[in-house]
Amino acid sequence: MTQPSSISVACPQLVPPGKRLNLQKWETSPPKDKRDKDADRKKLDTLTDELDDLQRRFFADARHSLLLHVQGMDAAGKDGTVRAVMRGIDPAGCEVSSFKKPSLTEVAHDFLWRTALKLPERGRIGIHNRGYYEEVLIVRLRPEYLGAQKIDPARAKQKSFWQERFESIRDHEKHLARNGTAVIKIFLHLSKEEQKKRFLSRLEKPHKHWKFNEADITERARWDDYQAAYQDAITATAVPWAPWYVVPADVKPFAWATVADILVKTLKKLDPQYPTLNKAELEKFAGLQKRLERERPTPG
Repeated sequence: MTQPSSISVACPQLVPPGKRLNLQKWETSPPKDKRDKDADRKKLDTLTDELDDLQRRFFADARHSLLLHVQGMDAAGKDGTVRAVMRGIDPAGCEVSSFKKPSLTEVAHDFLWRTALKLPERGRIGIHNRGYYEEVLIVRLRPEYLGAQKIDPARAKQKSFWQERFESIRDHEKHLARNGTAVIKIFLHLSKEEQKKRFLSRLEKPHKHWKFNEADITERARWDDYQAAYQDAITATAVPWAPWYVVPADVKPFAWATVADILVKTLKKLDPQYPTLNKAELEKFAGLQKRLERERPTPG
């Protein structure tokens, strides 16, 4: 069976398929010659206008759907990135799903089930904040969560268990790609020092207290373990038809503009077009237009 078409776009953030990812070699800040927040905000304005036009065509074309996964450590800016990049999109053509602790119903199914319910229809953009990749990240570091899925937590010690989950994800994304869903995966690459700054900001400002959770500090203590888990997951699932992009996240405007640029380039590659009418349909529409134009104004 043939492989799905590649939707990867060439950029420094693209993770090369087939190569082991080492996050320590990937920058969390923009290159020195591109550290200009004002320029990033202007670029974002231009890109969101372009994204709005492309999304309208994408919606009308309805040949494909687009699924955007957004992953990252706590305080990496997942919600803010979605808000900034998608601010000009017609809400009818976009749906954001944030996946928190699974319900009893959700854990009674396979680990891909609950996200499958939130897949975008053709013509629409679906955004998954976290999503099924949490099943090979936090669940890997907290194997006790497997008990709720009626899986022996001891299996977490078996490398084959996680390889099977990676295989399931690859198969799932290949199936989506073959059936018209373009899958893009963004890892917002935050430094440990910047995470500390953002946590302190949440603690120092009362209006940000709602964002903070004591568990964030607990998980921060396992920073290296999470980095290793992300490396394994991204390495195992980076393919041309469902590419991963590691986006520097220490400077928010740069991250927003970068994600917007990846989305714009991907949609351009899909080349959405407004539907065209055949000769008979055009003649029919012309007749309807004349009929409306001949219509007499309503008295009064």
